[in-house]
Amino acid sequence: MLSKELMEAIKTGNVRKFYKSPIWRRKRRSILQRDNYECQSCKKEGGFSPATCVHHIKHLKDRPDLALDDNNLISLCDACHNKEHPEKFIEPPKNLLAEKFPERW
Repeated sequence: MLSKELMEAIKTGNVRKFYKSPIWRRKRRSILQRDNYECQSCKKEGGFSPATCVHHIKHLKDRPDLALDDNNLISLCDACHNKEHPEKFIEPPKNLLAEKFPERW
């Protein structure tokens, strides 16, 4: 169960406080162990990748009440976790490389 302090931190957008908390670190370790440190998405597709992340199936900001619910947590590799969060992907400007590395010939 989340403390009122952590629940309030999540509701106000301070998710970093939650992710640094001892209760989350213990839960994260527990979920990784439960899933044998294997990416469950890759495993579902017949592959294998080591899991490095624990993902909230129903997003933390939307459902803070499920923050520590085992049924709402899944172990994923970084690539699969990034697929789950396309909103966090920032595409670099198309001319970024040209600005940093202009042609010399």
